[in-house]
Amino acid sequence: MLSDGEEYAVNEIVVRMKMGQPAVSKHLGALRRAGVVTVVKRGQHRMYRLNPTSLKSVYDWVKVYEHYWTHQIGQIKERAERKALERLIRLDDGSKPTKEE
Repeated sequence: MLSDGEEYAVNEIVVRMKMGQPAVSKHLGALRRAGVVTVVKRGQHRMYRLNPTSLKSVYDWVKVYEHYWTHQIGQIKERAERKALERLIRLDDGSKPTKEE
């Protein structure tokens, strides 16, 4: 929700995320301690905003491994499609599915 760069009060986040206020506050507190969000007090509200520069180092680290995941996802997709095709063929043949399915 915070990825749009706008500021949000806790109550706005609660409503939009359909979560309880204690859970939202707990998550926001953890994100604040990690430096992922900034908070300013405006009247009675605390306004939260994403601090995207704090995520840059995480992005850079994850980017190194992205090609491994992309390759694995492709293999998983191929295997799932192959299994689905095998099931269809067995159903056409009148065979019973195996325990693996």
